[in-house]
Amino acid sequence: MRVLQDQTFEALGDSRPKKVDVRVVSATNRDLREMVNSRTFREDLFYRINLITIHLPPLRERIEDIPLLASYFADKQAQSNGIKKIKFTPDAIAYLKKQPYPGNIRELKNLVERTLLVSGKTELDVSDFEAQNQNGQTNKTQTTLSGLTLDEIEKQTIIQAIGKYSGNLSHVASALGISRAALYRRLEKYDITIDNVL
Repeated sequence: MRVLQDQTFEALGDSRPKKVDVRVVSATNRDLREMVNSRTFREDLFYRINLITIHLPPLRERIEDIPLLASYFADKQAQSNGIKKIKFTPDAIAYLKKQPYPGNIRELKNLVERTLLVSGKTELDVSDFEAQNQNGQTNKTQTTLSGLTLDEIEKQTIIQAIGKYSGNLSHVASALGISRAALYRRLEKYDITIDNVL
């Protein structure tokens, strides 16, 4: 409270006040005014953090942002994985706009990244997203992906590709849309060896 009010604090065991120069940005999905009224949130804290309020509607109420966000997430994932820029068909964008997104932007981000990694394609269609949106299960592998992290999904995709191409890493890299050097980095990252897979 003192930092918010005066930008000063005292370190434990030190009586000399120290000055800080920070800006505090806080976010919530709760009704803080109602919580103050019901005495479940400190009123003095509320008035210290409630200087400027920005209301950000949920993603389902601003579907015009979805194409830009999807492209942004796909571009970042493609860049970090050393693969070609990903495109979306108009049907894929229309599909993404129709989703309810109870998890807001994080849900869109996970759906785009998961679909990109698992499909291995440079142009994503509605069928690619449908395959990943059916309880996290792919039509090709029937492997349940619900609850897995992106790293775990990527690791499983690489292992499946190695099995499919009998350990031919050139074919594996090509199928995944990455260079052999990028594939070797991932094999090392996930401690995958051909002998363990085949």
